[in-house]
Amino acid sequence: MSSCCRGKRSDLQSDSMKVLVLLVCLSVGCLAQRPRHCRYPPLMSGSLSVSTASQKLLAFSKYIYDGLGERIRFRQFGLYDNKTYHLDVLLLYREGVMYKINNKNRTCTKQRLSPDFHPLAVPRNATLMGQVVLGASSGPGQGVLVNSWYGEQKMKTGSAKYFTTVTEFGCIPVSTLYHTSNGDWVVNSFFNNVIGLVDPQKLNPPFFCMNAEQEDEDEPVTFLSLFKE
Repeated sequence: MSSCCRGKRSDLQSDSMKVLVLLVCLSVGCLAQRPRHCRYPPLMSGSLSVSTASQKLLAFSKYIYDGLGERIRFRQFGLYDNKTYHLDVLLLYREGVMYKINNKNRTCTKQRLSPDFHPLAVPRNATLMGQVVLGASSGPGQGVLVNSWYGEQKMKTGSAKYFTTVTEFGCIPVSTLYHTSNGDWVVNSFFNNVIGLVDPQKLNPPFFCMNAEQEDEDEPVTFLSLFKE
């Protein structure tokens, strides 16, 4: 074999080795990056379902979340104890007010809201369970890489253990499973999430709420107290 051919073959082997080393380094770098606690996007809209293992509650909700202006609009239709109900609330944390809105009757009441706004996020004290692919990992676009966390959180009555799953890229919520102090399981499943405010006007009180009467409450409302247990 000529020295020219041997030289080209040597160069090819060298290039192949460089590519292999680069791929190994990238793979090791990716594996070394453990999932981190994260916050949801500061502006987000979407839907979620809520259900309990005892079958006392089954509900579907639409939400608008403004983490920058500390505002949340939450509209829910559900079945609780075999009775249907509607819930439409606007939480304005900077004003310390929650509006209960009835668009059908064009009526509105308001209650004191706890001023402690907590941006939606994976809690800092949550423990990583693992990282998995939802769907398939055999081809591009066939699955979603997610991180699952668990921990314990104070609820309206006692405390609850939780298991929450968010996407690795973007920290988009997928599902949250609560095990409440009374032994029930509550499952929240998120879908149709959109980064941004689809309808930002919904984060302002309707005109018929201008003269809303404030209800007398012993304690201000908190976000978690809106969920039935």
